[in-house]
Amino acid sequence: APPGQPAPKPPEKPHLQSKPRRRIQLPAAPVLRFSPTAWAKLLYFRDRRENEIGGFGVASAEDLLRIEDFVTVRQEVTVASVAFDDQAVADFFERQVDAGRRPEQFGRIWLHTHPGNSPEPSGTDEETFQRVFGACQWAVMFVLGRGGKSYARLRFNVGPGGSVVLPVEVDFERPFGPSRQEVWEAEYQTHVIPGALSWGDDLPYDESGRFGACTREALASHSVPDDWLAELEAMEPAERQLILDELAARPDLWDEQEVANEF
Repeated sequence: APPGQPAPKPPEKPHLQSKPRRRIQLPAAPVLRFSPTAWAKLLYFRDRRENEIGGFGVASAEDLLRIEDFVTVRQEVTVASVAFDDQAVADFFERQVDAGRRPEQFGRIWLHTHPGNSPEPSGTDEETFQRVFGACQWAVMFVLGRGGKSYARLRFNVGPGGSVVLPVEVDFERPFGPSRQEVWEAEYQTHVIPGALSWGDDLPYDESGRFGACTREALASHSVPDDWLAELEAMEPAERQLILDELAARPDLWDEQEVANEF
């Protein structure tokens, strides 16, 4: 600097403004949601008789885990099984396609009820889920027990595959329609055919995990006529319970030494 003049100030370093941190938005955990109308219809069918009932969840195009309707097809039911009519399923799929829906909206969520309080899938449930939905990229099995407890599992078959248990909610935040019990009753009468529980050579379900191997020899000393079982199923719940209580009070009807499993 010239004599007598102050030295120039060094240039200021530019001020670096810190950038705001980006918040990482984690994907929301999947939830199986029912519209109130779909949920009410499912409850109506569950409580109509003490049998299993099955059907398909029809999902929203925007959210494939939001069920807008519960739809049944012609089926034969007992207290332990549901058997869909193949032609009825094909007709249902065709109607859904004609309505403009994609297969993932109506053919991926299997809904059914249990007449008991436990919603845990049975051996038959697991076998059916694998056999019917095993080739789908993803599918959901949902079970609703009579006491109100539910079970939902999402299984995906892409990549390494896997499954996750889903929470279940009833979505009251969106508009929903009214109850249509007369229409539901007509659907029930048309589609739900009570069947007799068979204890013959071919069991309709596998409970070997709870009761041991269900072989013809194992059942030979415990067989019950099918017509008697059908009559028992047709009774009112209170009357049926009275009969079962009377049988339980008759130890002379069985050999307690042969009981291998306690409940």
